[in-house]
Amino acid sequence: MLTSLAVLLAAFSLVWILSLRLRDASIADIWWGPSFVVASTVYLAVSDGDPLRRTAVVSAVLLWAARLAWHIGARHQGEDARYRAWRDQHGARWWWFSYFKVFVLQGVIAWAVSWPLFVAIAAGAPPFPTAWDVAGLALFAVGLAFEAVADLQLRRFRADPARRGTVLDTGLWRYSRHPNYFGEAVLWWGLGLVAAGVPGGWPALVSPLLLTFLLLRVSGVTLLEAGLSSRKPGYRDYVARTSAFVPWPPRRRREPMR
Repeated sequence: MLTSLAVLLAAFSLVWILSLRLRDASIADIWWGPSFVVASTVYLAVSDGDPLRRTAVVSAVLLWAARLAWHIGARHQGEDARYRAWRDQHGARWWWFSYFKVFVLQGVIAWAVSWPLFVAIAAGAPPFPTAWDVAGLALFAVGLAFEAVADLQLRRFRADPARRGTVLDTGLWRYSRHPNYFGEAVLWWGLGLVAAGVPGGWPALVSPLLLTFLLLRVSGVTLLEAGLSSRKPGYRDYVARTSAFVPWPPRRRREPMR
């Protein structure tokens, strides 16, 4: 685990150096998925677990990481507004401040979230597949599909000039304001279940719990919605009728009393 932390911090440091050259700290977001491929590679190198479980888990991570990196990279058009605001806030200090606030922080979080991967990849028993493996990988597949479909719907919505300034409230977005984040949480809970099925693997469930908390309260829902209500006139009504995270049938509007 410590080897993985050191390698992740070194990798994020290289991405930080690249961000200084490009003047774009938001490339850290593109690197988020591939960083777990790096962590998985370290776990493969330093452990000797069940070959089939290792193959299944690493294949799942590769599929998720490649799709996520492509999705974020394809829509990348310069530094994200959040990072530009931090750049303006910190001024001349941003070049080194970004290293700790963005890259080191993401490296540490990626390391903590990757704990189920280490447990699953290093476990030699019980033989794969167990009921935990099947349930966990099935849950991973559901989460990945949910995230991919939500991102596809969002990409098509943003590509339509006629919808500019409006709110996406169709498809999966009719039932959740952040279905892509929900899918992300679900797939990591799936990997957590795989880890929980090996002896002593239950503590690894702290990782999907941490990720879910971050998505809900820190870097996901809370941060993204901070400015949406002011930028999009219909967003307040959308919030009033739509679940924030877990998909749920939208609430009906109350008719005014006459």
